[in-house]
Amino acid sequence: MDIYLVGGAVRDKLLGVPVKERDWVVVGATPEDMVRLGYRPVGKDFPVFLHPETHEEYALARTERKTAPGYKGFAVHASPEVTLEEDLKRRDLTINAMAEAADGTLIDPFNGREDLAQGLLKHVSKAFVEDPVRILRVARFAARFAKWGFKVAHGTHALMKQMVAAGEVDHLVPERVWTETEKALGEDRPRRFFEVLHRCGALAVVFPELDRLFGIPQPAHHHPEIDTGEHSLMVLDQAVRLSPDPRVRFAALVHDLGKGTTPATELPQHIGHEQRSVELIEALCHRLRIPNDYRELAVKVARYHSHCHRARELRAGTLLDTLTGLDAFRRPAVLEDFLIACEADSRGRGHDGQGTGDRPYPQAEVFRTAFAAARAVDARALVGQGLEGAALGERLRELRCNAIAAAITNAPAAGS
Repeated sequence: MDIYLVGGAVRDKLLGVPVKERDWVVVGATPEDMVRLGYRPVGKDFPVFLHPETHEEYALARTERKTAPGYKGFAVHASPEVTLEEDLKRRDLTINAMAEAADGTLIDPFNGREDLAQGLLKHVSKAFVEDPVRILRVARFAARFAKWGFKVAHGTHALMKQMVAAGEVDHLVPERVWTETEKALGEDRPRRFFEVLHRCGALAVVFPELDRLFGIPQPAHHHPEIDTGEHSLMVLDQAVRLSPDPRVRFAALVHDLGKGTTPATELPQHIGHEQRSVELIEALCHRLRIPNDYRELAVKVARYHSHCHRARELRAGTLLDTLTGLDAFRRPAVLEDFLIACEADSRGRGHDGQGTGDRPYPQAEVFRTAFAAARAVDARALVGQGLEGAALGERLRELRCNAIAAAITNAPAAGS
């Protein structure tokens, strides 16, 4: 019975980055051996055990055989006769198919260390095509390691395209798509996740609303980058600069989905795209079972981002209505998330594809000023005056509008 550290822990040690979790493979043991040693079985589809003290996962060495389409269509074989190399061969990428023995010796039968040094995301074997989740994982690793210049190997990209054409991606379940997407949104350069999926054709299957934006033009005087898909990725880039929150990043990415359904006769204008974006976001979130907090913020950004960009032109009543629509009075933190996403939208445009990262966005301060003024109006004082029902609502709105108008008029000009 031999135990090896495997996968991401070995890879991250070689990269010199902190190891977040460790996984182990046990060669030469049976499930009965593991239980006798005090390990607790937890695996449903194959033998996985938790260490009695560290609670880290220990899996018996295994092989897999494809039996049906999709990522669950596998027959798993685990026995003491399965070798370490056979176990490593079933893994997705060479950089994840390395192991470390107890004495620190590196076991690297598929040249993962060399691919790590060259910045290559390369499949281990042709069995890569058997599991469509691997397409999502490759895209996520591209996002994680983009800062080191990692690229998808040409042969691996070809296999990913082949899998899309064969319909393997059609079998991905919503929960798995969202799990990988949410992880990618938290990476250093999440745009790479969506770029990799787009280039192999998988984006059109799992995120058709986003894929549809590529090739759709926008007015050049507002959007020098012209292409709506590129604009969406640039907005995501700016959201990454402004916030670590994946909800803000998601809202920034999908805020313009409605531009993908603009009638061709209206291009490059996109009149009414805000409401179309709301409807598409609702459908996307329902289909992929995306959590409500993601959906709610994305819908708010889609519906009101144009209002935010025109903040200095809006009447006090419109500013108040927007704040109410954002639910800012009950949930002030939502306003800040909304403003960050709108600022990312404003900055996510330009000729060079890098965006205008240092462009000031005074519109956000207009909204903050309006919100502070409106919230300072004491509704309890009105109740104390005997107002209730519709009369209370009308008077509260009147006073809030007056307060907003005064605050905006007296606010210092941008840059003063």
